Amino acid sequence: MKGRVFRSAVRRLVAAVAAVVLVATACTTAGGDPGGPGGEEAPGPGITVTPGTGAAPVAPNTPVRVEASGGTITDVRVEQVAADAIAEAGGAGEAGAEGQEFPGTLSGDGTRWKSDRNLTPGASVSVYATAEDAGGEETEVVAEFHTEGVDGDSRLGLVSNHPQSGQTVGVGMPVVVGFDVPVENKVQVENSIEVTSEHPVEGAWNWVDDETAVFRPREYWEPRQKVSVDLRLAGVEASEGVYGTEDDRIDFEVGRELVATMHVPDHELEVEIDGELVRTIPVSNGKGHERFNTTTSGTHVTMEKYAELVMDSATVGIPEGSPGHYRLDVDWAVRTSDSGEFTHAAPWNGGIGHANTSNGCTNMSVRDARWFHDQALMGDILETTGTGRELEWDNGWGFWQRSWKEWLKHSETGEPQVTDGSGTPGSVHGEGL
Repeated sequence: MKGRVFRSAVRRLVAAVAAVVLVATACTTAGGDPGGPGGEEAPGPGITVTPGTGAAPVAPNTPVRVEASGGTITDVRVEQVAADAIAEAGGAGEAGAEGQEFPGTLSGDGTRWKSDRNLTPGASVSVYATAEDAGGEETEVVAEFHTEGVDGDSRLGLVSNHPQSGQTVGVGMPVVVGFDVPVENKVQVENSIEVTSEHPVEGAWNWVDDETAVFRPREYWEPRQKVSVDLRLAGVEASEGVYGTEDDRIDFEVGRELVATMHVPDHELEVEIDGELVRTIPVSNGKGHERFNTTTSGTHVTMEKYAELVMDSATVGIPEGSPGHYRLDVDWAVRTSDSGEFTHAAPWNGGIGHANTSNGCTNMSVRDARWFHDQALMGDILETTGTGRELEWDNGWGFWQRSWKEWLKHSETGEPQVTDGSGTPGSVHGEGL
């Protein structure tokens, strides 16, 4: 069962760190052991903390464990001082830091506690554990040790994330996280990232490649709510010897619900906002003579938009001089895939509303294209049917192309994450720890 979350003040106590003598001990114990005068048993319960004082440099993804004998655990605090804080403080005094929570799980009988977070690499760690027996006798133990540091080539960090904090997005918006090194231990990383929403749902992570993870809810987000993504990467082991060093957080909002639908043979696109049809737009889609000029069928997610854009087929594998090459200046463009599909203005297209003559994009009048561009948020939905080419799940943000059953199957944890703040499906620590 989940125990209480104990408050931890992450104080930078350099003087205390300097007093630690490193010896190879596995744990710290106190209370309930013979050792007083005449071999009498010391009062109060016994406590064991692992890792213990003086333990050799500890891998950051090692869990902190506290066990009590002859009593129950009443408090555990974990304090960490990063190496850079020691340097900033000049080797003494208090460098200063705001308190942070370091949560753990307490067993049902109150005798065992295990941390739910990884430790910060290159940090001095102090664990304060208190237990009490049936007679009210109390024991406190302090264990102090260091975690292994990492160098620049052994760090996991972020290179991109969508959405970004402060953005308002559509109901189909995935959370897309790009890392700067390949991730082998995907289960640990998935379990180190918690998504929380005001309207809780089931969701899960999939990996586009070893450096890109995507979170998607089971169904579209409920509109008009706040969502947060806590990336607790400090201490997570991405691959052997490669650890995250910093936590991060993304806070975004889901706006109104915009869903556009288009049956390509009908030459029109219908736009609903919050379930109400607000506009029917005449369109012209791909000619469909070749794969490259066939509009894809499936659930598209709007990715970005431009008031002006140069569309060059060379960017999607059709270079100048090749059959089908084009280079066009277009206005009011909204991207819906990575294979070159946009909605955009096409005043030159005389087939809008009655014929499909484009190179695969959804052509509109200038007036309609500007309206759609102005309405669109990143993460809105465009559902397209009626063509012979299916949108690939990893083409742009085509992640809704996978059913929920298939999406969950491809999650490394194999279990859903509920976005109610209850945590992630499994352990953030190394396998078997």
